[in-house]
Amino acid sequence: MNKQEFAHRRKHLMQLMGDSGVAILPAAPMRLRNRDSEYHYRPDSDFYYLTGFPEPEAVAVLIPGRKHGEYVLFCRERNPDMETWTGKMAGQEGAVADYGADDSFPIDDIDDILPGMLENKQRVYYTMGTHPDFDQRLIGWVNSLRKQSRAGIHTPGEFVSLDHLLHDMRLIKSGKEIKAMQTAARISARAHCAAMQACKPGMKEYEIEATLMHSFMQQGARFPAYNSIVGGGANGCTLHYTDNNAVLKDGDLLLIDAGAEYEYYASDITRTFPVNGKYSTAQRAVYELVLEAQHAAIEQVRPGKHWNEPHEAAVEVLTDGLLKLGILKGTKKTAIKNESYKPYYMHRTGHWLGMDVHDVGDYKVADEWRVFEPGMVLTVEPGLYLPATHKRLAKKWWNIGIRIEDDVLVTKTGCEVLTSGVPKSPDDVEALMAG
Repeated sequence: MNKQEFAHRRKHLMQLMGDSGVAILPAAPMRLRNRDSEYHYRPDSDFYYLTGFPEPEAVAVLIPGRKHGEYVLFCRERNPDMETWTGKMAGQEGAVADYGADDSFPIDDIDDILPGMLENKQRVYYTMGTHPDFDQRLIGWVNSLRKQSRAGIHTPGEFVSLDHLLHDMRLIKSGKEIKAMQTAARISARAHCAAMQACKPGMKEYEIEATLMHSFMQQGARFPAYNSIVGGGANGCTLHYTDNNAVLKDGDLLLIDAGAEYEYYASDITRTFPVNGKYSTAQRAVYELVLEAQHAAIEQVRPGKHWNEPHEAAVEVLTDGLLKLGILKGTKKTAIKNESYKPYYMHRTGHWLGMDVHDVGDYKVADEWRVFEPGMVLTVEPGLYLPATHKRLAKKWWNIGIRIEDDVLVTKTGCEVLTSGVPKSPDDVEALMAG
């Protein structure tokens, strides 16, 4: 993203806020992995969405109508001694020249400067609870101003969660965001294809994970969007399995849920394929049912449809199929009403996707399911999980865990599957693995 994209976002947000408000966004802190070894730093998505600033120890302040600049960035001063160890910092000059701030101050001076920016403002846009330590500092600044009321200083009387405005903005992707997500999807699709081609009985799950990571990085995606799930056999029936350390066995399925992050935008793909390259009769029957459910769900992703319609379509197909396979008993109407499918399909059919893999945005507005609009991106991921521990299952179904997931963009006339580059029909999967 270029500086103009971030500036456009800030301008839009400030228009929504009005001149009587001030928005405050602290950056996420560094996190320790162990002792003095830190995790690679990734900014909080809300903070980065508005600033493009990649450093910790920073606070962005938006003050509509401020004469000396509406966008103020508090950040670390440049320190040549520290930069020898950690690399170059932006400093105050870089915050303005490289990251588009109108004004910048050292983060160590924030207690002296920021309270004055709150004077005579009616409301503060800030999300409480995300950074508890900063919450207390902000409350302290406001309380200190209240003590000066006899001097004619007016303090903000209203705190408004910034989420309400910002997350609605993030829900509708711009053209540049869509381009980044298309690239992330393309990178991830190629990685899944590489994993299918590399898979052989006797390999460890983490060897396949390494294939994914190598492909991500080779294509320019430095990090995965989330911890990869690589579950063979029974492990594929654990929804968020991430141990990834078991041996892949001949005759088992392998479920991979993995996606790359590109320019801070996530992709999220799941494919399930046979370790030995050939689905068994039972595996194929369940797989084709899940695939039919996914097709039915994707058909419901278009402007004017509401959020729950893809899920309803998937549930109907899965329930009907489970009855035909003999896994469920009774009638479809009764099975859906009683949610008899839930022991085998216990999650929703998708989630919003964007800078976060489970991205922001309300699913209901005024207690009604949200209606799809162009620019929204979501996953569509029905599944069935048939562990051997389920007492009612015939043995032929044991340890079949299948999920099929794609990233779908809502367009003006329908939808676009961003992750179509990785095969999902059973014949195409087998052909790729054989090749």
